Amino acid sequence: MQLHVESVWVVAVLLVSIRIGAVFVMAPVFGSVQLPAHIRAFFVLALSATIVTAAGLQAPAMTLQIGDLVIAALGELMLGALFAFGLFAGFGAFLFGGRLLDMQMGFGVANLIDPATRHQSPLLGTALNLLAVLVFFAVDGHHMIVRALAFSLERFPPGTFVGQFNLAAVVAMFGSMFTFGFALVAPVVFCLFLIDVGMAIISRTMPQVNIFVLAMAVKIFAGLMLLSLTMQTMAPLMQRIFETIFSYWERVLE
Repeated sequence: MQLHVESVWVVAVLLVSIRIGAVFVMAPVFGSVQLPAHIRAFFVLALSATIVTAAGLQAPAMTLQIGDLVIAALGELMLGALFAFGLFAGFGAFLFGGRLLDMQMGFGVANLIDPATRHQSPLLGTALNLLAVLVFFAVDGHHMIVRALAFSLERFPPGTFVGQFNLAAVVAMFGSMFTFGFALVAPVVFCLFLIDVGMAIISRTMPQVNIFVLAMAVKIFAGLMLLSLTMQTMAPLMQRIFETIFSYWERVLE
């Protein structure tokens, strides 16, 4: 049995795998999964071959040259990094919101060691990020990522070098990370601020009371209770964050 594979198809698959691989490696949703490197590479190549075959994509003939192939690979890497930044900023909002709560509640003195990234992570930020990942997969966000990648290949076929991109969309996405992160925990942060004001008044009227120990216990209890009560209000905001990720991809593809 003879297997005939066209070189144009192989080049297209390799270029698409660079774009998809950048998303899967840099994005926190998939990059934190502990899998061997060869399994990740095989998965990216299989997904790339499936998309290229289903969409009937082909690389331009000029990309068969070594110099043009390097330029095309750099362009695919840049596009993949731009897409991954959207995911990173979207899920970074949950880490930022959790960091604010950790600082207000006193959990900032004890961070967790994340075994996936091997660095210190905020306690509540990690919990909110895991919740966001769970909701993202529950609403078929991973399917939307595949559709968005397929649309990007229609907009910019493999081998197309993007010399310019929408820098304003990147800056706006970076700013929205902090905006959404604060909006997620704004009610809890405001209530904890009121508790700080009350504890300051108590410390002035009753200086013999150990305010540090009392405030730590009260803020942790009140913060966790308020966070559990405001979980229902986070659902629309989570949907807005996920929609912002894909709207950012659309602006980049413009």
